[in-house]
Amino acid sequence: MFDQGLLSSTTFNIPTISVGNLSVGGTGKTPHVEFILSIVKNDWKTAVLSRGYKRKTKGFILAESKSNSQTIGDEPFQIFQKFPDVTVSVDEKRVHGVNKLLELVPGLQLVILDDAFQHRYIQTGLSILLTDYSNLYSRDMLLPAGGLREWKSGSTRANIIVVTKCPEDMKPIEMRLYESELKPENNQFLFFTCFKYDELIPVFPASEHEEWTFQKIKETNAYVLLVAGIVSPEPIIEKLTKYTINVKTLFFEDHHTFQSKDFIQINKQFEALSLTDKILIVTEKDAARLVSNTNFPEALKARTFALPIRVEILHDQETLFIQKIKNYVVENSRNC
Repeated sequence: MFDQGLLSSTTFNIPTISVGNLSVGGTGKTPHVEFILSIVKNDWKTAVLSRGYKRKTKGFILAESKSNSQTIGDEPFQIFQKFPDVTVSVDEKRVHGVNKLLELVPGLQLVILDDAFQHRYIQTGLSILLTDYSNLYSRDMLLPAGGLREWKSGSTRANIIVVTKCPEDMKPIEMRLYESELKPENNQFLFFTCFKYDELIPVFPASEHEEWTFQKIKETNAYVLLVAGIVSPEPIIEKLTKYTINVKTLFFEDHHTFQSKDFIQINKQFEALSLTDKILIVTEKDAARLVSNTNFPEALKARTFALPIRVEILHDQETLFIQKIKNYVVENSRNC
Protein backbone atom coordinates (compact mmCIF):
# COMPACT_ATOMS: atom_id res chain seq x y z
CA MET A 1 0.00 0.00 0.00
CA PHE A 2 2.97 2.30 0.61
CA ASP A 3 4.43 1.32 -2.76
CA GLN A 4 1.14 2.21 -4.48
CA GLY A 5 0.79 5.50 -2.62
CA LEU A 6 -2.31 4.39 -0.73
CA LEU A 7 -0.51 4.99 2.56
CA SER A 8 1.86 7.91 3.12
CA SER A 9 5.14 8.24 4.99
CA THR A 10 6.16 11.08 7.29
CA THR A 11 9.48 12.84 6.75
CA PHE A 12 11.08 14.66 9.68
CA ASN A 13 13.21 17.78 9.53
CA ILE A 14 16.00 15.99 11.38
CA PRO A 15 18.43 13.24 10.27
CA THR A 16 17.03 9.76 10.85
CA ILE A 17 18.90 6.46 10.47
CA SER A 18 17.04 3.15 10.32
CA VAL A 19 18.66 -0.20 11.12
CA GLY A 20 16.63 -3.26 10.18
CA ASN A 21 16.32 -6.47 8.19
CA LEU A 22 14.03 -8.37 5.84
CA SER A 23 14.07 -11.48 8.05
CA VAL A 24 12.23 -12.02 11.33
CA GLY A 25 15.41 -11.55 13.35
CA GLY A 26 18.85 -12.80 14.21
CA THR A 27 20.92 -10.43 12.06
CA GLY A 28 22.55 -8.53 14.93
CA LYS A 29 20.61 -5.26 14.89
CA THR A 30 21.42 -4.18 18.44
CA PRO A 31 25.24 -4.46 18.13
CA HIS A 32 25.07 -2.51 14.88
CA VAL A 33 22.92 0.20 16.47
CA GLU A 34 25.51 0.39 19.24
CA PHE A 35 28.31 0.63 16.66
CA ILE A 36 26.55 3.53 14.90
CA LEU A 37 25.95 5.18 18.27
CA SER A 38 29.66 5.02 19.02
CA ILE A 39 30.27 6.85 15.72
CA VAL A 40 27.80 9.70 16.18
CA LYS A 41 27.10 10.27 19.88
CA ASN A 42 30.06 12.57 20.54
CA ASP A 43 29.30 14.84 17.58
CA TRP A 44 25.50 15.03 17.58
CA LYS A 45 22.85 14.90 20.28
CA THR A 46 21.39 11.51 19.46
CA ALA A 47 18.34 9.49 20.50
CA VAL A 48 17.48 5.85 19.86
CA LEU A 49 13.86 4.87 19.24
CA SER A 50 12.83 1.22 19.42
CA ARG A 51 9.55 -0.62 19.50
CA GLY A 52 10.50 -2.24 22.82
CA TYR A 53 9.68 -5.81 21.83
CA LYS A 54 8.12 -7.95 24.59
CA ARG A 55 8.00 -5.13 27.12
CA LYS A 56 5.10 -5.10 29.59
CA THR A 57 4.21 -1.47 28.87
CA LYS A 58 2.62 0.44 26.02
CA GLY A 59 3.07 3.81 24.39
CA PHE A 60 6.01 6.19 24.48
CA ILE A 61 8.54 5.77 27.29
CA LEU A 62 11.90 7.42 27.89
CA ALA A 63 14.49 5.21 29.55
CA GLU A 64 15.53 6.40 33.01
CA SER A 65 17.27 5.10 36.12
CA LYS A 66 14.34 2.90 37.16
CA SER A 67 13.86 1.35 33.71
CA ASN A 68 14.40 -2.36 33.10
CA SER A 69 13.73 -4.95 30.42
CA GLN A 70 10.10 -5.21 31.55
CA THR A 71 9.39 -1.51 31.05
CA ILE A 72 11.33 -0.81 27.84
CA GLY A 73 12.38 -4.22 26.44
CA ASP A 74 15.67 -6.09 26.71
CA GLU A 75 17.48 -4.59 23.71
CA PRO A 76 16.66 -0.92 24.48
CA PHE A 77 17.64 -1.58 28.11
CA GLN A 78 20.94 -3.09 26.96
CA ILE A 79 21.64 0.03 24.86
CA PHE A 80 20.67 2.30 27.77
CA GLN A 81 23.05 0.49 30.11
CA LYS A 82 25.95 0.81 27.68
CA PHE A 83 25.18 4.39 26.59
CA PRO A 84 23.72 6.17 29.63
CA ASP A 85 24.50 9.56 28.05
CA VAL A 86 22.25 8.83 25.05
CA THR A 87 18.47 9.26 25.05
CA VAL A 88 16.84 5.83 24.64
CA SER A 89 13.10 5.60 24.05
CA VAL A 90 10.44 3.12 22.98
CA ASP A 91 7.17 3.52 21.13
CA GLU A 92 5.35 1.03 18.92
CA LYS A 93 4.15 4.01 16.84
CA ARG A 94 7.41 5.40 15.49
CA VAL A 95 6.01 8.66 14.07
CA HIS A 96 4.50 9.45 17.45
CA GLY A 97 7.77 8.44 19.09
CA VAL A 98 9.90 10.81 17.00
CA ASN A 99 7.45 13.65 17.62
CA LYS A 100 7.67 13.02 21.37
CA LEU A 101 11.47 13.01 21.22
CA LEU A 102 11.45 16.34 19.39
CA GLU A 103 9.11 17.69 22.05
CA LEU A 104 10.98 16.36 25.10
CA VAL A 105 14.65 16.47 24.07
CA PRO A 106 15.84 20.05 23.45
CA GLY A 107 18.47 20.35 20.75
CA LEU A 108 17.97 16.83 19.41
CA GLN A 109 20.04 16.40 16.25
CA LEU A 110 19.71 12.74 15.20
CA VAL A 111 17.35 9.80 15.73
CA ILE A 112 18.40 6.17 15.21
CA LEU A 113 15.43 3.88 14.58
CA ASP A 114 16.01 0.30 15.75
CA ASP A 115 14.29 -2.41 13.67
CA ALA A 116 12.29 0.01 11.52
CA PHE A 117 12.95 -1.21 7.97
CA GLN A 118 9.30 -2.28 7.60
CA HIS A 119 7.92 0.66 9.59
CA ARG A 120 7.25 2.75 6.53
CA TYR A 121 5.08 5.36 8.19
CA ILE A 122 8.47 7.07 8.61
CA GLN A 123 10.55 7.98 5.57
CA THR A 124 14.01 7.55 7.06
CA GLY A 125 16.89 9.51 5.63
CA LEU A 126 19.45 6.70 5.76
CA SER A 127 18.31 3.08 5.70
CA ILE A 128 20.70 0.30 6.71
CA LEU A 129 19.64 -3.25 5.88
CA LEU A 130 21.27 -6.20 7.66
CA THR A 131 21.45 -9.79 6.41
CA ASP A 132 23.06 -12.78 8.10
CA TYR A 133 26.13 -14.29 6.41
CA SER A 134 24.70 -17.79 6.98
CA ASN A 135 21.17 -16.90 5.90
CA LEU A 136 21.16 -14.23 3.21
CA TYR A 137 17.75 -12.82 2.33
CA SER A 138 18.52 -13.76 -1.28
CA ARG A 139 18.35 -17.44 -0.22
CA ASP A 140 15.29 -17.11 1.99
CA MET A 141 11.54 -17.21 1.33
CA LEU A 142 8.56 -15.24 2.52
CA LEU A 143 6.79 -16.32 5.71
CA PRO A 144 5.53 -18.95 6.43
CA ALA A 145 7.63 -20.90 3.93
CA GLY A 146 10.75 -19.06 5.06
CA GLY A 147 11.78 -16.32 7.46
CA LEU A 148 11.28 -13.14 5.42
CA ARG A 149 8.93 -10.39 6.61
CA GLU A 150 8.57 -8.99 3.10
CA TRP A 151 9.62 -9.68 -0.47
CA LYS A 152 13.34 -9.68 -1.28
CA SER A 153 12.72 -6.75 -3.62
CA GLY A 154 12.26 -4.60 -0.50
CA SER A 155 16.06 -4.52 -0.26
CA THR A 156 16.09 -1.80 -2.95
CA ARG A 157 14.88 0.70 -0.31
CA ALA A 158 18.17 0.40 1.58
CA ASN A 159 21.02 2.86 1.20
CA ILE A 160 23.52 0.52 2.85
CA ILE A 161 23.44 -3.29 2.96
CA VAL A 162 25.50 -5.07 5.62
CA VAL A 163 26.28 -8.78 5.63
CA THR A 164 26.64 -9.56 9.34
CA LYS A 165 28.26 -12.36 11.40
CA CYS A 166 30.91 -13.02 8.75
CA PRO A 167 34.05 -15.04 9.52
CA GLU A 168 36.89 -12.78 10.63
CA ASP A 169 39.07 -14.20 7.87
CA MET A 170 36.50 -13.84 5.09
CA LYS A 171 38.40 -13.64 1.80
CA PRO A 172 37.87 -10.87 -0.79
CA ILE A 173 36.87 -13.46 -3.39
CA GLU A 174 34.05 -14.68 -1.14
CA MET A 175 32.91 -11.09 -0.62
CA ARG A 176 32.71 -10.66 -4.38
CA LEU A 177 30.62 -13.84 -4.64
CA TYR A 178 28.23 -12.51 -2.00
CA GLU A 179 28.03 -9.20 -3.84
CA SER A 180 27.17 -11.04 -7.05
CA GLU A 181 24.40 -12.90 -5.25
CA LEU A 182 22.90 -9.87 -3.45
CA LYS A 183 23.16 -7.66 -6.55
CA PRO A 184 23.15 -4.26 -4.81
CA GLU A 185 21.92 -1.31 -6.87
CA ASN A 186 24.44 1.20 -8.20
CA ASN A 187 23.47 3.66 -5.48
CA GLN A 188 23.76 1.11 -2.65
CA PHE A 189 26.88 0.39 -0.60
CA LEU A 190 27.72 -3.12 0.61
CA PHE A 191 29.72 -3.84 3.78
CA PHE A 192 30.72 -6.99 5.65
CA THR A 193 30.97 -7.20 9.44
CA CYS A 194 31.94 -9.71 12.08
CA PHE A 195 31.39 -9.90 15.82
CA LYS A 196 34.18 -9.42 18.33
CA TYR A 197 33.83 -10.50 21.94
CA ASP A 198 35.39 -8.50 24.76
CA GLU A 199 36.38 -9.70 28.21
CA LEU A 200 33.68 -11.00 30.53
CA ILE A 201 31.87 -8.59 32.81
CA PRO A 202 29.84 -9.47 35.94
CA VAL A 203 26.08 -9.35 35.48
CA PHE A 204 25.66 -8.54 39.18
CA PRO A 205 28.58 -6.22 39.98
CA ALA A 206 27.29 -5.58 43.52
CA SER A 207 27.93 -9.25 44.38
CA GLU A 208 31.38 -10.31 45.56
CA HIS A 209 32.16 -11.86 42.21
CA GLU A 210 35.34 -13.66 41.24
CA GLU A 211 37.56 -12.25 38.51
CA TRP A 212 37.29 -14.28 35.32
CA THR A 213 39.04 -13.74 32.00
CA PHE A 214 39.33 -15.89 28.89
CA GLN A 215 42.93 -16.59 29.88
CA LYS A 216 41.84 -17.87 33.30
CA ILE A 217 39.24 -20.12 31.65
CA LYS A 218 42.00 -21.54 29.47
CA GLU A 219 44.51 -22.00 32.29
CA THR A 220 42.02 -23.78 34.55
CA ASN A 221 40.17 -25.57 31.73
CA ALA A 222 37.08 -24.35 33.56
CA TYR A 223 33.57 -25.61 33.03
CA VAL A 224 31.29 -23.07 31.37
CA LEU A 225 27.52 -23.19 31.34
CA LEU A 226 26.32 -20.99 28.48
CA VAL A 227 22.73 -19.83 28.95
CA ALA A 228 21.33 -18.03 25.92
CA GLY A 229 17.94 -16.86 24.68
CA ILE A 230 18.98 -15.56 21.25
CA VAL A 231 18.47 -16.71 17.66
CA SER A 232 22.05 -17.73 16.82
CA PRO A 233 24.29 -18.73 19.77
CA GLU A 234 26.73 -20.71 17.58
CA PRO A 235 29.38 -17.95 17.29
CA ILE A 236 29.52 -17.72 21.09
CA ILE A 237 30.08 -21.46 21.39
CA GLU A 238 32.86 -21.20 18.82
CA LYS A 239 34.47 -18.42 20.88
CA LEU A 240 34.27 -20.28 24.20
CA THR A 241 35.57 -23.61 22.86
CA LYS A 242 38.81 -21.87 21.93
CA TYR A 243 39.53 -21.67 25.66
CA THR A 244 37.94 -24.79 27.14
CA ILE A 245 36.46 -28.04 25.92
CA ASN A 246 34.10 -28.04 28.90
CA VAL A 247 31.28 -25.95 27.48
CA LYS A 248 27.72 -26.94 28.36
CA THR A 249 24.71 -25.15 26.92
CA LEU A 250 21.16 -24.34 27.90
CA PHE A 251 19.16 -22.52 25.26
CA PHE A 252 15.85 -20.70 25.36
CA GLU A 253 13.78 -18.92 22.72
CA ASP A 254 14.75 -15.43 21.62
CA HIS A 255 13.67 -12.69 24.08
CA HIS A 256 12.75 -15.41 26.59
CA THR A 257 11.18 -14.22 29.83
CA PHE A 258 12.97 -16.16 32.57
CA GLN A 259 10.77 -17.68 35.24
CA SER A 260 11.38 -19.53 38.51
CA LYS A 261 11.30 -22.94 36.80
CA ASP A 262 14.03 -21.78 34.41
CA PHE A 263 16.28 -20.78 37.30
CA ILE A 264 15.73 -24.15 38.95
CA GLN A 265 16.88 -25.78 35.71
CA ILE A 266 19.86 -23.44 35.35
CA ASN A 267 20.93 -23.99 38.96
CA LYS A 268 20.59 -27.76 38.61
CA GLN A 269 22.76 -27.86 35.48
CA PHE A 270 25.34 -25.54 37.02
CA GLU A 271 25.61 -27.62 40.20
CA ALA A 272 26.05 -30.74 38.07
CA LEU A 273 29.30 -29.38 36.63
CA SER A 274 31.98 -31.36 38.41
CA LEU A 275 34.82 -28.86 38.78
CA THR A 276 34.96 -26.06 41.32
CA ASP A 277 36.35 -23.86 38.52
CA LYS A 278 33.08 -23.13 36.77
CA ILE A 279 31.16 -20.07 35.65
CA LEU A 280 27.81 -19.18 34.12
CA ILE A 281 28.00 -17.08 30.94
CA VAL A 282 25.08 -15.26 29.33
CA THR A 283 24.71 -12.88 26.40
CA GLU A 284 24.35 -9.13 26.94
CA LYS A 285 20.73 -9.34 25.84
CA ASP A 286 19.99 -12.11 28.35
CA ALA A 287 21.85 -10.17 31.05
CA ALA A 288 19.49 -7.24 30.42
CA ARG A 289 16.58 -9.52 31.33
CA LEU A 290 18.30 -11.25 34.26
CA VAL A 291 19.77 -8.29 36.14
CA SER A 292 16.41 -7.06 37.45
CA ASN A 293 14.80 -10.49 37.88
CA THR A 294 14.18 -11.01 41.60
CA ASN A 295 13.96 -14.78 41.14
CA PHE A 296 17.59 -15.14 40.03
CA PRO A 297 19.39 -17.44 42.53
CA GLU A 298 21.62 -15.52 44.94
CA ALA A 299 24.14 -18.36 44.94
CA LEU A 300 24.76 -17.93 41.21
CA LYS A 301 25.18 -14.15 41.10
CA ALA A 302 28.89 -14.13 41.95
CA ARG A 303 29.62 -16.57 39.12
CA THR A 304 27.38 -15.10 36.41
CA PHE A 305 29.09 -13.12 33.65
CA ALA A 306 28.00 -11.47 30.41
CA LEU A 307 29.90 -11.68 27.14
CA PRO A 308 30.13 -8.19 25.61
CA ILE A 309 29.84 -8.04 21.84
CA ARG A 310 30.89 -5.40 19.32
CA VAL A 311 30.91 -5.01 15.55
CA GLU A 312 33.98 -4.83 13.35
CA ILE A 313 33.87 -3.83 9.67
CA LEU A 314 35.89 -6.20 7.50
CA HIS A 315 38.34 -5.59 4.65
CA ASP A 316 39.55 -2.17 5.88
CA GLN A 317 36.16 -0.62 5.11
CA GLU A 318 35.47 0.83 8.56
CA THR A 319 36.67 4.32 7.62
CA LEU A 320 34.38 4.33 4.57
CA PHE A 321 31.40 3.15 6.65
CA ILE A 322 31.98 5.87 9.25
CA GLN A 323 32.35 8.44 6.48
CA LYS A 324 29.00 7.41 4.94
CA ILE A 325 27.23 7.77 8.29
CA LYS A 326 28.80 11.11 9.19
CA ASN A 327 28.38 12.58 5.71
CA TYR A 328 24.67 11.78 5.77
CA VAL A 329 24.19 13.47 9.15
CA VAL A 330 26.24 16.55 8.18
CA GLU A 331 24.50 17.03 4.83
CA ASN A 332 21.02 16.63 6.27
CA SER A 333 21.67 18.70 9.38
CA ARG A 334 22.13 21.69 7.12
CA ASN A 335 18.50 21.36 6.07
CA CYS A 336 17.17 21.47 9.62
